[in-house]
Amino acid sequence: MARIIAVIADVAALILIGWIVLYILKANTGNEVVGWVHSTADWLSGWSHDIFTPNSKWLRVLLNYGIAAAVYLFIGNLLAGRIRRA
Repeated sequence: MARIIAVIADVAALILIGWIVLYILKANTGNEVVGWVHSTADWLSGWSHDIFTPNSKWLRVLLNYGIAAAVYLFIGNLLAGRIRRA
């Protein structure tokens, strides 16, 4: 069970980081894969949108999606570690 939780958390963070990279590299949002990554990242980070609102759009994406990725990694792996020890 711990491994499943850790993998889910890691995949969620990977999708969020993937969107940050695609955004910074100005990927074509009309592409289906890029669109899927963007919509999935939006869903995963819905709770963290507009925590920070700098004027620079790329910095806003980096901070708000990055916070969500860090939280998923930290909480997911912390929970997995506690389950392993139990």
